[in-house]
Amino acid sequence: MANYYTDHPEIEFHLSHPLMKRIVDLKERNYEDKDKFADAPVCYEDAIENYKRILDITGDVAANIIEPNSEDVDLEGPHLENGRMIYASKTYENLDATRKAGLWGVSMPRRYGGLNLPNTTFSMLSEIISAADAGFQNVWSLQSCIDTLYEFGSEEQRQKYIPRISAGETMSMDLTEPDAGSDLQRVMLKATFDEENNCWRLNGVKRFITNGDSDIHLVLARSEEGTKDGRGLSMFIYDKRDGGVDVRHIEHKLGIHGSPTCELTYKNAKAELCGSTRLGLIKYVMALMNGARLGIAAQSVGVEQEAYNEALAYAKERAQFGKKIINFPAVYDMLSRMKAKLDAGRSILYQTARYVDIYKALEDIARDRTLTPEERKEMKLYSRLADAFTPLAKGMNSEYANQNAYDAISVHGGSGFIMEYKCQRLFRDARIFSIYEGTTQLQVVAAIRYVTNGTYLGIIKEMLEKEVAPEFQTLKDRVAKMVEKYEDAINYVKAAGNNDLHDFLARRLYEMTAEIIMSLLILDDATRAPELFAKSANVYVRYAEGTVAGHYAYIKEFKAEDLADFLVATPEEAPAE
Repeated sequence: MANYYTDHPEIEFHLSHPLMKRIVDLKERNYEDKDKFADAPVCYEDAIENYKRILDITGDVAANIIEPNSEDVDLEGPHLENGRMIYASKTYENLDATRKAGLWGVSMPRRYGGLNLPNTTFSMLSEIISAADAGFQNVWSLQSCIDTLYEFGSEEQRQKYIPRISAGETMSMDLTEPDAGSDLQRVMLKATFDEENNCWRLNGVKRFITNGDSDIHLVLARSEEGTKDGRGLSMFIYDKRDGGVDVRHIEHKLGIHGSPTCELTYKNAKAELCGSTRLGLIKYVMALMNGARLGIAAQSVGVEQEAYNEALAYAKERAQFGKKIINFPAVYDMLSRMKAKLDAGRSILYQTARYVDIYKALEDIARDRTLTPEERKEMKLYSRLADAFTPLAKGMNSEYANQNAYDAISVHGGSGFIMEYKCQRLFRDARIFSIYEGTTQLQVVAAIRYVTNGTYLGIIKEMLEKEVAPEFQTLKDRVAKMVEKYEDAINYVKAAGNNDLHDFLARRLYEMTAEIIMSLLILDDATRAPELFAKSANVYVRYAEGTVAGHYAYIKEFKAEDLADFLVATPEEAPAE
């Protein structure tokens, strides 16, 4: 029987990373739950085995329930009835299966009915479910919104809402509006305090809300009258049981049909303030978005894997000119690049998740006791690493998912353009990954300061000091030459002292950064498990070498005065807003 976890040993490999011991010890707080909860681990090895059991259960549910339902969900999609969103019928089967399997409240402490799993394991579960159906992964993975409530809400709110999520109720984050997409400072949904009933009331419209008719919403709203920027925004909790919010419209989308995207109308809806006023965008949404971006990276890796699976299976079966097409160089070149991108993308995903795990666990411990100086230093280090790696993991994997889905159709030839083949759905699903939760362009904006201030270069040089297996030394030497070009390109852009030039070339510097880091990560993986990653290491380093060289040549030949040649319209010709 198929299993989306055990069928891919590359996933389990990432549970063996040296940082996992520190992560588990911090997450389990020296295993203090073992005397309170029957399912709590007693040691590190027990915790890892528990993660594997949960992953195995998820792999079974994904392969044998969610994936077989995916085509019907894609065809039916959600629909609107009397102001309420109704999921596709098979989505209810998926929800029921994941609830019965106990796959809710994944990251929450056991005292609230949760599983107390680290982000690394949660990301693995997300990847597995996404491979089965990326649209359902959205519905399921939005339970991670509860992390923000746990971090910033009151204890009363934790006890009220977290057990409901652990039991399988759904969540959404209601951020964007018709006039406020990526520019969330323009959010105008109005929040006013109702003195008589001692609660907040929300009025206005939210648009493009994923899973928008969920049970519990986190809502960004303007609480400070007269303000027009992010300092007037606060975060609120809306409970569907209280009423006051209707679904006005469900978007008809290119892909991820199982994930309803809703336009919502708030009419005097009762809500609770989460945390403090004025920190909604500045602090709480940033926490929400970083978690969501890691979730999209995991979602992307799942689709990368499934696209590769579909292409490989088809290439093994399809014969042309008297032989299987997998034996044609043009085809196995595509397949090898798909697998290399998948393995390298998965590596940066889990490296990022591990960084997040360490600093988040230390933040949680700090709520109960004062951290030692060493722990504060450790938290600061991993917080910075997580902040630097998240835009790389999200941006690159979302692009790789699109590329792998595109190549899967190419391997299928004309059949790939026919709706009966899954690869067309993967292609449609993948397109949104590089758009929502911050476009790739916004990931570049988030990352570029770490390029120019030398953070990434310092990380890369430290990674270069790590030994690799002798058979990969030549590849490592080639990466070192890439680093020389990368450093020279950074210095060239900085020396130009031109902000427009800096912004124009940022995407190329970003991609150079990511591909060098992923090259070093996949070499480390190959050193530890050559049977899994040797081929991908060879392919990916060569692939990165080509793109880094291309970006380097482009940057070094580019001058500030060349920018005028790229303007579509001069400022005088550009239409007024």
